[in-house]
Amino acid sequence: MAVDHQSPGALDGLRVLDLSRFIAGPLCCQILGDMGAEVVKVERPGGEDGRRHRPFHRGHSLYTMMFNRNKHGITLDTRHPEALGILEGLVARSDVVVENFRPGTLEKMGIGWERIHEINPRTVLVSISGYGQTGPNRDRALFDAIAQAGSGLMSMTGSPDGEPTMAGAFLADHTAGFHGVMGTMMALAARERTGLGQHVDIACMDALFACMGTLPSAWAMLGETSGRTGNRDQITVPANTFPTADGYVYLHAGTDALFPRLAAAMEDPGLADDPRFRGQADRLTHVEALEDIVRGWTRRESTTTICDRLAAAGIPSSPVATVAEVTDSEQVKAREMMIEVEHPELGTLVLPGMPIKLGATPARARKAPPTAGEDNAVVYGRLLGYSDERVRALADAGAI
Repeated sequence: MAVDHQSPGALDGLRVLDLSRFIAGPLCCQILGDMGAEVVKVERPGGEDGRRHRPFHRGHSLYTMMFNRNKHGITLDTRHPEALGILEGLVARSDVVVENFRPGTLEKMGIGWERIHEINPRTVLVSISGYGQTGPNRDRALFDAIAQAGSGLMSMTGSPDGEPTMAGAFLADHTAGFHGVMGTMMALAARERTGLGQHVDIACMDALFACMGTLPSAWAMLGETSGRTGNRDQITVPANTFPTADGYVYLHAGTDALFPRLAAAMEDPGLADDPRFRGQADRLTHVEALEDIVRGWTRRESTTTICDRLAAAGIPSSPVATVAEVTDSEQVKAREMMIEVEHPELGTLVLPGMPIKLGATPARARKAPPTAGEDNAVVYGRLLGYSDERVRALADAGAI
């Protein structure tokens, strides 16, 4: 991911109005900005609540830096009498509007989907909310952990004899942000044919529920349920976390093709011919005995030695890496998954890179995450034609 202020991206010429905050909406807009879209982020005067979340770098929240690069930052008090006219002017000049308020909030502001479509029929509205625009829970508040609990994911996470456990990352917010990008691109593709924008409805709960694989269908079609299995794969064996002499390794050698390779890597070729472990169903039946054998092998060697042997045998495996280890790894560096962006006030920022790699129009880091209202004069002047005096008057009146 290059740091470049000039080269056009895949979405060059697209303008996105970002009315969102926290993670899902801002991440959606940042990805669009990484790919070349002009993104205008709107916050209330003083900045969104996320700017007060730790950790801090020189007094500024890393939380907001993660999801707001490649954006022009402006402020607007949506409750101010002049706010509606300003918002309408921004919508009229935008291809996409992204918001993650509770359903009905935009309507209360006077700029719901029908009004947006009236102002600019080509505008795509992307609404990212907890439970979506429909359903009995549409008006309920939701944070990521609530989605993990309500989607069924938490009931499947953790050790069999332990409590339901939350994942260590904000999975619902991120998956909803990714689906927001996909929904945006689908709506823009449809606009190429129809000339009209549409309302894209993304729910964090839906996005996470869609990650549950076969579990919901197994219940709906077969009446089958599964409990927590810790790190053990539910379908193939052995596929689990195993201790090594100096750490942990996760290996996956449960298929009938991979298991003989594991036996050879363990220098125990007869293991593959053991009737208890010969087929996948046999290994599932005798999972405890097989894992004890594999565990006895992994404990005798270092993590590096184990992973090297497994890689040579073509068996998927990985050390259980810490955040520090993976962040500093050569793979992350080679994939440009951590990039340096220069901020005019805060110096060098080290931020997560872009996982989508386009050969001809790659993602670019064109602009550091803005401070709240950093671009008021530029955006209000360029997009709405406001004079410097008009911008100052709005600021003095508390509108921006």
